[in-house]
Amino acid sequence: MAKIGALKKSGFGKTSRRDAWWVGPAATFVVLATFVVYATWAAFQGDHYWYRNYLSPFYSPELLGSSPHSLFGPKPDAWPSWLPFSPALIILPFPAFFRFTCYYYRGAYYKAFWADPPACAVSEPRKGYTSENGWPLKIQNSHRYFLFFALLLLIFLWLDVWHGFHFADGVHVGVGSLVLLVSTGTLTFYTFSCHSLRHFLGGRLKYFSKHPTQYFCYQCVSGLNKRHMLFAWLSLFGVMFADLYIRLVSMGIWTDWRLF
Repeated sequence: MAKIGALKKSGFGKTSRRDAWWVGPAATFVVLATFVVYATWAAFQGDHYWYRNYLSPFYSPELLGSSPHSLFGPKPDAWPSWLPFSPALIILPFPAFFRFTCYYYRGAYYKAFWADPPACAVSEPRKGYTSENGWPLKIQNSHRYFLFFALLLLIFLWLDVWHGFHFADGVHVGVGSLVLLVSTGTLTFYTFSCHSLRHFLGGRLKYFSKHPTQYFCYQCVSGLNKRHMLFAWLSLFGVMFADLYIRLVSMGIWTDWRLF
């Protein structure tokens, strides 16, 4: 039997693999780079992020802003003129760091952006390996704390879904209502399938029989955790499309059709 190490040749990108191993990392690079560029651009716009009862998830909750969704009114007069202002810049770093430190996304962008390694049995451009025990990668351990911010943000996002079905003339269903519902739904599945949440609920229990309710929750999260990768991608596309949809409707490019 050949040794596993024999499958991996020395030199960046060298490998004995004959399949198209580079397709996965390349696709991941394109998709994640597109999302980062779009999200950064959208966050700095500070405009066209709401339309009537719709609020972009990139800007929710809107702590300070000019829309009717703002919780604490407009930007204060004391805001420094040299400091860029956008309601998204106040809140977006929290879900951004939750994704950045996510266990699944780490494996995805480590391969796609850092080639660490590019793929299984493919040589990487470095010789040393310090894992996540040193800086700056030590910050990845903060994922469990950003989880609680993500859970809190879900409350506001579901309130946005509620408002998305309540129009000035009553309860109706518009295309935007469903867009927000799907976006928040996928974000919920992504958050509730989190590895850290699974560990928090039952990772340290010695006797499940003594904690039946906690064990039930642990089992539910474990079931969702099997599809964590799927939820990660669906929520990524969902939240980006929700912002794009509301932005284009607000600009008058798209029409928000009311279904009933």
